Amino acid sequence: MDFTFSEEQQAALEAAKAVFAAVAPDAVPTPALSPGAVADDFDRALWARLATADLLSLLLDEQYGGAGLDPIALCLVLRESAKVLARVPLLENTAANTVIQAHGSPELKEELLARAGRGEQVLTVAAHGRTGHDPAELSVIARRDTDDTWTLDGVQTAVPWAYNADSILVPAHTDDSGLAVLALVPRVHEGVILAEQFSTSGERLAELRLESARITGRYVLDAEGAWDQLRLLLTTGTCALALGLGERVLEMTSEYTGKREQFGHPIATFQAVAVQAADRYIDLRAMEATLWQAAWRIGSGAAGALPAAADVAVAKIWASEGVRRVVQTAQHLHGGFGADVDYPLHRYHAWAKHLELSLGPAAAHEETLGDLLAAHPLG
Repeated sequence: MDFTFSEEQQAALEAAKAVFAAVAPDAVPTPALSPGAVADDFDRALWARLATADLLSLLLDEQYGGAGLDPIALCLVLRESAKVLARVPLLENTAANTVIQAHGSPELKEELLARAGRGEQVLTVAAHGRTGHDPAELSVIARRDTDDTWTLDGVQTAVPWAYNADSILVPAHTDDSGLAVLALVPRVHEGVILAEQFSTSGERLAELRLESARITGRYVLDAEGAWDQLRLLLTTGTCALALGLGERVLEMTSEYTGKREQFGHPIATFQAVAVQAADRYIDLRAMEATLWQAAWRIGSGAAGALPAAADVAVAKIWASEGVRRVVQTAQHLHGGFGADVDYPLHRYHAWAKHLELSLGPAAAHEETLGDLLAAHPLG
């Protein structure tokens, strides 16, 4: 396939580079090591700049003030955001609004989408289940009380930006048909309880507890395929974050090894160093190729011998393994600097571990891919 980006996608990329150029990732210490050093809120100033640059409405239709682009454009922007460890709910907010645009009622779309594109309405997603290891849609049960009311009960863990978003999009299952639905739950609402958690990167997360939380029917998306679309968007976007972070880490490693001298020569000229860096470059190129394949499949709806979930599984295999190998090699080649908490590589390592855990182990994705191959034989 042709991986050449369209003019619109290139324009989104250039706008993202301009916005993120002003972000200095080493200016904000890891909160887990420096309590209180990072504000509880996300970077609202950066959020406003993203809105001004129309980067919060990339996937929205023109009638809602958007550009009507596809997941590839979003992944291009997310890759740039990860290079500077941007502290904004860009992935969660965009994915939630995209699914609402596809499956929400006309009233809900009119209420939310234009405001979301202007940065006035912030959404996040609870997608990690009760423990982070079980299906998210099985952790909450949704019961339809009347034609216009649903009741939610259950727990979702590790919800990003939950304390700062206006609403949380929560997957749930019904007790009768087992259908997966998505409920847009206000952060401040009767029956909604948040318990503080912290990610590996030190960022503030929340355990979301729903105790007979009653949600108006217009805020529940019960269309078939809504949760699958959201899950694929979130996963592919996370792979884009892993790619951007890995690219920046390898760049930092190249800069350091080109300046650090041993025996009168830069260590980058040593064969052992060059071979390790080359291996990580190959990892990044594989991460990139599989990312664009996955983003293209979920955005275009193109038919294939295997469903789009197979392409996403391959991207996850490379992203979860690749980002771990890149940061480990970077730590090794940086020597003592890799363990210095005042040096920015430390934050990249912490964020990489968080992304790796979010994606899950490569072996699990290989098993998923095997199941898909068994169900859809290529021969």
